[in-house]
Amino acid sequence: MAARFPLREHQETTFSNELKLIPRWSVAAAILIFVVMQYLFWVVFPQGRHHPPAPMGLRIYFALSWGALASLYMLMVGYVSKDSPRRGMSARIWMVICLVMPGGIGAVLYFLLRQPVISLCPACGTRVESEYHFCPQCAYQVSASCGKCYRSVRITDLYCVHCGHDLVSDNRPARLHAFQS
Repeated sequence: MAARFPLREHQETTFSNELKLIPRWSVAAAILIFVVMQYLFWVVFPQGRHHPPAPMGLRIYFALSWGALASLYMLMVGYVSKDSPRRGMSARIWMVICLVMPGGIGAVLYFLLRQPVISLCPACGTRVESEYHFCPQCAYQVSASCGKCYRSVRITDLYCVHCGHDLVSDNRPARLHAFQS
């Protein structure tokens, strides 16, 4: 029964879970861009012999750092393409903003302006933001909250960390007690 009602309350978004959002096309493009940058720094740029050659250490540094930056930028665009729809935002618009705005400004704007993760109410299917405790359409309790101050609490908490209310005395639905240890 507990698996049927996935709890969103305090789900940790770990780094490995976020990495799973990066699509394969973005990984392939990042590898391709890294190879192209290495080609530029080791084959194309040395052809222009107007200046004496740079020291080998400096060439290695610039080749690796510019290749890594360009690859990471492509991985970030891929991440935005998968993260924005789950937040109710347009993936195409944010990908264009990230690609067009210079120096990563588009990516910074995305991370500053992105909306909270949106999921569906298990009872009626309405889109519910992650910070909501109850569905706005059917009043289904989707996450644990204190019965006195109505702030978020963990399912395993015995007392509210904000007001000290005894959470055991609250009549939370059985599905919220399912994971209590």
